[in-house]
Amino acid sequence: MFLSTNKCQGLGKCIKECPTEAIRLINNKAFSCITCGVCYRECPNHAIYKNKYGGYVVDRAKCNGCGVCQFNCPIGSIKISEDGRVKGICSRCGRCVDSCGINARVDGFDLIKDKQLNYLKSLDAILPSYNTHCPSKTKEVSRLSVVTKYEDCTLCGRCQYYCPTDAIKLNVDKAGSICNHCNVCEDVCPTGAMKDRIINYDYCSLCLNCLKSCPNDAIFIDNYKLTINQLNQKNEGSIISCINCQLCVDKSNTESFKLMDNKLRYDPQKDIDTFKNFNQAIESCPTSSLHINNNSIVINNILKENFLEGYCTMCGNCVKVCPNKARVYETVTWNGKANDKCISCGTCVEVCPKDIIILKKEGIEVNLDECILCETCAVYCPTDAIKKSTLAKKIVIDGFNDVDSKLCIYCKLCLDICKEDAIVDNGDSVSVDDDKCIKCGACKNICPSNAFIFDRNFVNKNQTLGCLNGKSN
Repeated sequence: MFLSTNKCQGLGKCIKECPTEAIRLINNKAFSCITCGVCYRECPNHAIYKNKYGGYVVDRAKCNGCGVCQFNCPIGSIKISEDGRVKGICSRCGRCVDSCGINARVDGFDLIKDKQLNYLKSLDAILPSYNTHCPSKTKEVSRLSVVTKYEDCTLCGRCQYYCPTDAIKLNVDKAGSICNHCNVCEDVCPTGAMKDRIINYDYCSLCLNCLKSCPNDAIFIDNYKLTINQLNQKNEGSIISCINCQLCVDKSNTESFKLMDNKLRYDPQKDIDTFKNFNQAIESCPTSSLHINNNSIVINNILKENFLEGYCTMCGNCVKVCPNKARVYETVTWNGKANDKCISCGTCVEVCPKDIIILKKEGIEVNLDECILCETCAVYCPTDAIKKSTLAKKIVIDGFNDVDSKLCIYCKLCLDICKEDAIVDNGDSVSVDDDKCIKCGACKNICPSNAFIFDRNFVNKNQTLGCLNGKSN
């Protein structure tokens, strides 16, 4: 909630600027909705919802003006206008803070818990149970992972080939059947006939082991002679692997997958229904590395039709085989901050699997006490404002954004927050310039009247690129 300090002189600028009329003067001090959520919980039509700023918004399409919210408001802030509109509920847009010329309005989220409680007690009102925001005790969250030093990686694919759980995926911008310089052919040659992708035909036994093992099908045979299809060009693309965030364990529904000594461990013998057990975990995987292998295997003399793959066991095999030492163990850290690229769009709040991010106009606030550093927020962030250790990236492939003119109250908050200049001011209403809109959602989140009709679909950024093994992520 937003509070007025002793500096307040009752000038009323915040009252004029509040788009939902949630501020009034009491004893010549500005006093506003405390965002306790009673109206949200008591509404029989589910016409009030909590937005990503922690405020509450009325969906006028669902509201029938019954007055239950007004009756239950503990501080008498809510009122219903003659045209049936519900007023007096704070959406936490922050306009009151910006409008106050003497800095007398402050964000209650920025105060410590004790000050908030003391303030509420001073109201002498019968208040509901109030869950106050409390800053994290943890200042930095960390996670041990095997990461790629991208400046040293040549995208040769050795790590992918030797990963026992298929947890590493390469997207190489190159046609198929061309050598990637992984040197797997040299590893598997039993006679030592292959050296730096040059074949010594005097030693070659034509066992075809290199041809069968080549991950990119770049070795050919013609008239009893092997050749390697090579191009003298640098590999371009990306490498994405499991980051060992362990979110998949939280999202799985089975005893066959768990942490042992803080490492991911899978027992296929205990996995009775792989699709049912891991469907949610696969959908939640921030790097999209987790997947089901449908090639049957024999477990304890029993044929199992599918099993889980794509999780890092921290075995270190990729570290050992990398010729450029580009795969390394590293402790990844994050202080919960976004950089200056943050546009307060709220995408991170929407996708966070732990529901621990609070959106504020000046950025985000993260409960690091509960954060597992899964990097989901960073993977989805449209402006790369959040630190991440992976090249995994989700982008909007399609969607729509429009304004319902019947619901718009022309507060122009969307105009202020849009960094792309995609909101058009029509004089008495606003509309969306679809050519400029990036579907970030900032306008929808800040709108106090739920006037935006908004939806979008995400895909992996590298989904359309060919992988080393001919598959796509």
